Amino acid sequence: MAFVKILLVFVTLYLHLILVSSTPRKLWVFYDKDSEVFGLSSDEISDFVASATLNDVINQTGWSTLDVTTRAGRNFQYSSSQQAYAAGFVEGHITRYLIDMHWGNTMDYLCPRTKPLSKYCLALLRFLEINMDWVKSQIESKAGSDPYWYQVNLYLEQIAGLQDGYRNEYFGMINTDIDYRGVYLFQVAGDLEDLSSILPHSPEAEEFLSHRRSAFGPGHCSALVKLLPNYADLYVSQDTWSSLSSMLRILKKYNFQFSTSAQEKNFIPGQAMTFSSYPGVLMSGDDFYSISSGLVTMETTIGNSNSSLNKYITSTSVLEGIRSMVANRLTTSGAHWSHMFSQFNSGTYNNQWMIIDYKKFERGSSSSWPGLFYVLEQIPGTIHYEDMTDYLYEKGYFGSYNIPFFPDIFKKSGQPALVKKFGDWFTYDKSPRAQIFKRDSPHVHDMKSMTRLMRYNNFKVDPLSRCNCTPPYSAENAIAARDDLNPADGKYPFSALGHRPHIATDMKLTNSSTFETLSFLAISGPPCDDLPPFQWSTSDYRHTLGHEGHPDLWKFPVYFFNGTDAMKSF
Repeated sequence: MAFVKILLVFVTLYLHLILVSSTPRKLWVFYDKDSEVFGLSSDEISDFVASATLNDVINQTGWSTLDVTTRAGRNFQYSSSQQAYAAGFVEGHITRYLIDMHWGNTMDYLCPRTKPLSKYCLALLRFLEINMDWVKSQIESKAGSDPYWYQVNLYLEQIAGLQDGYRNEYFGMINTDIDYRGVYLFQVAGDLEDLSSILPHSPEAEEFLSHRRSAFGPGHCSALVKLLPNYADLYVSQDTWSSLSSMLRILKKYNFQFSTSAQEKNFIPGQAMTFSSYPGVLMSGDDFYSISSGLVTMETTIGNSNSSLNKYITSTSVLEGIRSMVANRLTTSGAHWSHMFSQFNSGTYNNQWMIIDYKKFERGSSSSWPGLFYVLEQIPGTIHYEDMTDYLYEKGYFGSYNIPFFPDIFKKSGQPALVKKFGDWFTYDKSPRAQIFKRDSPHVHDMKSMTRLMRYNNFKVDPLSRCNCTPPYSAENAIAARDDLNPADGKYPFSALGHRPHIATDMKLTNSSTFETLSFLAISGPPCDDLPPFQWSTSDYRHTLGHEGHPDLWKFPVYFFNGTDAMKSF
């Protein structure tokens, strides 16, 4: 009898997954003016505040897709606050089963609800609480007149909506009451890597950070901005590098009719954006965004190896994900984006950002328009940004691979000490990925060759993948990492080169024509052009890493993404 019950559970779950994965789901959020609460409907509503369409096709494509739309209505019938809360509410509800799985795979052991809180978790929650109190004090005094703080408040309302919708509460009211042990931890996952340097350590924190960080040294994404020969096009691409357990992914499209300020008169420039993301995460996290303002923004993590800078990580700041989304929504140029992002630097999730303004690119023109390409680098206490358009036109490309470009950031972040100890692997111009981009980027002439380069890993053959290791190479030394393929009994000078569940989880790529519709090409899963595809059932991590909801075999084609209903083979 017990066996029959278990079998019925599995059959029910299987049928549920088949149904979910084959049929897009759509929900609408309405607002009851009399009771001032929000409700959900699976029947189409013409006078909706927000709607969401989820297409769970991860077993066919490697991705789920989510389209969330809000409406201001006639004469701003629905306020930006109502839209923000409703957008979070409908996303939290329609993706709640994905959120459950992603939480179990990646976050559950950080501050588990079933165990007493560790010193680390108590300190973390206290930091987040103090930080939120400060942020809310700024909102209270400034949001009425300052667009920056107005957008920060909308983001908090969207988080609260996500939280309420996820909890399966069918009616909700606008609030910013955040549960710091809930989905808010998803929003600050990147920041936790640097917050850990000022908080007490614990086994739970170490387990979480071992999945997030790059072990030692660079290893959080590759990115390339490529100017084609004869200025025929401009390609922008990024690979995410992360843990194997993080591959429950969603491609998202947001179209929000938010106002720029509390006066509710003008729509934000970044009204629509497409980006790669995760269940329960309201930003990209990777980060890779195509935005209706004309900008593409993306980053690779540079981190910080100088502990003396930890004094600049304070609670009187705005955490990185919020700052990036506010800049994405309010700005229309690389200079403006960089200035806005630089405000209230948290010193956490320290990245090298690239901001591309496609409004300033003209195919076939050799003239480099100022402001086309900006680079920004952040470390605790310092942000440096410059217009790098002339550099891009002179070199033909800009490669990003987790090492600071600007000399002052390179020096302040502690890179020279790493170079002295370990050599060129820690330099911007001589590290393996720097040399691979320099060697191979001149051969990029179309989207196919760009895709090939961004998915490239032939570590047993390529001389640039060699290291002072046993065996004498590492799958870390490639544009798209496959550290799961490094021998577990190998010998490596530092752990980043060794056997670990750290891989390139995807690739995203756009150009001037696909960007016109905020579209991009996307591939999910570790690279497998020259390597065996990753498969959970044969991996030595199958028993130690959470992967609920993942496909078993990760071998998927390139897809063209432009919202939920426009996903097709490329």
